[in-house]
Amino acid sequence: MNDKSLRAVEKQPLLISMNKEDGEDYSYNSIWAFAKFETKPRLEAIYEGTASKFTRAESDSSSVTFSNSCSTPNGSSLGSETEEEANDEELAKYDVGSAISLQRIPLQAPPRRKSRAASPSMTQKLGNEPIDLPGGAQSTNSTITSVNSISSLLKEKLQLSIPQALRSSKKRQNADYRLRSFVGILFLCVVFLVGFAHIYYTQHVLQRAYFDKFRFNKNERVMHVYSSTGSEIIAARLGEGIPANTGVFPCLPHHQRQDSVCLEWLQQTRLYLAHTKREDMHCYHVTWQSLSPYYNPKDCFDWSTKRGHWYGAGQIQSMSYPLERGRLDLSPFITGDIRKHPFGNVLKRYFLNSKGATILVDPETPLYVSINANRSTDFCLQAKHDAFAYINHLTPLPQLNYTICATDNMKNLHSSMAEKSLWDGLKPDELHAVHSLLSEPVWQISPTNEAAIYNYTEDVIALGFLRQGHVLLSEEWQPSPGDFVLDEDRFPSMEETINIIHRRGFRIVFSIQPFISTESINFKDAVANRLLISERGSDPRIPALTRYKQSNSAGVLDITNNKTLPWLQTKLESLITKYHVDSFYLDLGTAQDMPHYYKCEQALTNPDHYKTIFTKSILGLIPVIGVSSAISRPRAPVFVSLPPFSSSWKAIKTVIPTVLSYGMIGYPFIMPGAVGGDVALPMSDDNPDNDFEVNLPDKELYVRWLQLSTFLPVIRFTHLPSKYSDDSVLEIAKRLTTLRQKTVTPLLKKYANETLDTGLPIIRPLWMLDPADPACHVVVDEFSVGEELIVAPVLYSGSRQREVYLPAGVWRDGIDGSLRKGSRWIHNYRVAEDKVAYFVKMPDNTRF
Repeated sequence: MNDKSLRAVEKQPLLISMNKEDGEDYSYNSIWAFAKFETKPRLEAIYEGTASKFTRAESDSSSVTFSNSCSTPNGSSLGSETEEEANDEELAKYDVGSAISLQRIPLQAPPRRKSRAASPSMTQKLGNEPIDLPGGAQSTNSTITSVNSISSLLKEKLQLSIPQALRSSKKRQNADYRLRSFVGILFLCVVFLVGFAHIYYTQHVLQRAYFDKFRFNKNERVMHVYSSTGSEIIAARLGEGIPANTGVFPCLPHHQRQDSVCLEWLQQTRLYLAHTKREDMHCYHVTWQSLSPYYNPKDCFDWSTKRGHWYGAGQIQSMSYPLERGRLDLSPFITGDIRKHPFGNVLKRYFLNSKGATILVDPETPLYVSINANRSTDFCLQAKHDAFAYINHLTPLPQLNYTICATDNMKNLHSSMAEKSLWDGLKPDELHAVHSLLSEPVWQISPTNEAAIYNYTEDVIALGFLRQGHVLLSEEWQPSPGDFVLDEDRFPSMEETINIIHRRGFRIVFSIQPFISTESINFKDAVANRLLISERGSDPRIPALTRYKQSNSAGVLDITNNKTLPWLQTKLESLITKYHVDSFYLDLGTAQDMPHYYKCEQALTNPDHYKTIFTKSILGLIPVIGVSSAISRPRAPVFVSLPPFSSSWKAIKTVIPTVLSYGMIGYPFIMPGAVGGDVALPMSDDNPDNDFEVNLPDKELYVRWLQLSTFLPVIRFTHLPSKYSDDSVLEIAKRLTTLRQKTVTPLLKKYANETLDTGLPIIRPLWMLDPADPACHVVVDEFSVGEELIVAPVLYSGSRQREVYLPAGVWRDGIDGSLRKGSRWIHNYRVAEDKVAYFVKMPDNTRF
């Protein structure tokens, strides 16, 4: 502010009236009187500061008023213009040093009192000292003392600054609240991070990567196996049933194994983990050793859908395909009659996952298995001793031992796990036997008498379009099971009859079994020579008895006894010599057919171990073309039979998943049951045709079953198509026979040779054609012959259409010859009763 501006302000004195709570009024004259003692720069600063304070006060309090009136509130004059000019001159003459000294005078505000105008003669004082105005004269225009003026100014400034202080206080409070909120949020974040770190530590850090693509949390006992891309393949909870408060520690040095991780849960169990790598496949070996008679090692795998689909094991009750769709309570993993027991006649401790993992359980493990038991989605393996299935304890306490192998491609993984070089040691006549079974039918006959056999072969020849093949006589050819001689009462001239059969081009096959009926002529001899399995816990001279088929009481040959095999060989060679038997079929029963408390000369791992020893022992002595059950693949040319199927639409639906499962677990050469189902064929001398007609399967069922069997490795007949009065059945059989001979048999032989080299099955699931196609993983009613022909038979009564899925590629329709694009479903595909849906693989660039 310049001098001119200042004089202009002085010429327009501004009256400010402030009504306070105590009723005092402060006039601007006090401020003006004080201003006259200030230097010009100082005056400008005070004026501008005061004006700004008044401006803020106007917005903060409605009690403050501003006026341009020329009089004070009590009506006194503020002075003339002449006097103001004189004051300007006086101010100009004022000594700056005096003003500075004045600022240092201690001020003491008088007690608050009501404002009043001072008389012209009043002497202005600061404190107790009078103040002389410049020029030696005392001011007559002053209305209040300088002390009151300064006090009023300070009070006014304080009062005007209170709202600002309140606002500043609120701002500080808001800042405090924000700070406290920030600190609270920060505290919660710290708590969350600490909790998360704890969970991460226990679930991930403690879940050590013991091996590549393998993690295990020893506290939670949770195992994860990953693919090369990091996706989870296997998730399992190990050591189920270990008490929660049991501590886990590293094993003692003398319990450690080389190249293995060893952990021990005190007084409960010990765990060994090992890892091997072969090319791009990782294998993890898990071994549990129980340390307590009250603990049976148990591991459970998550078989929910997100973990992929599972295949293998063999035949399981209800034959769910894939396996995770079924349900099975914890049961010993041994063979049995599927109609009465959890598992069927062929098993292998092998399980394959569609994401690229396998579980292979050691054969010496006393294995129990459950699937989705107790409303779970778990597949559980448990090692457990019992009084029958695992009565021979190979270790004092049960051990669970299995291997998990993983890679990115399930087909490549399965191929690497399959047994190779099955041709090793195969003789030319054995290879010929394989091809003959693939190209010629098997005629299964229940030989009630000699005429039945003779007439049956005559009827086959009369058909004119079916090849002679193998005549398979069930065990009824003996007077009693275990006699190993023909019943001369029913077969008085069987030697001549067999010669006739041979001249007709048939091969004769006898079924034999290791069961010796108590009514057999050989039972006494077998007991005397201790050739039979004995009863555990009793005199070893007493044989253990069991039931088998029609025999209610029978002993079992102890194949582990060194005297048994020569004795049996003598009996069978006698048959071959006398009747010119071409080969034998081993009807070994199942594990459930063994005596409950069996005891062999040499301890068996489990009752299924018996049939493995029996088959290997007998193969080197006599020709064998088939076995009824197995837990390990017999050497070629032996075919493994499917279990007997009842003659029903329900049974036919289980044929395909059973065939696929058997092939996948390592049994490429399979022999399906009879066309139409394994229905008994009672015959009598009086009227065999009528009895036969009564037991014929339903005509439509027989036709659909024949269509299915046409594409399987072996086609087996019990009921001839000519026995149906409807000529259409015979016509359908003729067309199917032509189809098999021209299209199917060449493929069967081709892939049989490939199987002998690679171990892959002849009949394959669709996922083996395209393992990356999710739809192929769940198709249960189609199969392929090798990789060149897909079959989709009708399996429902009265149905004339079905859904068909074709894998990737171009396929030629076997019914109308049209080309079909793959990787898609064909909906409502029409299939007449006399037709079967099949598709032949074409080159990908094939076009019409």
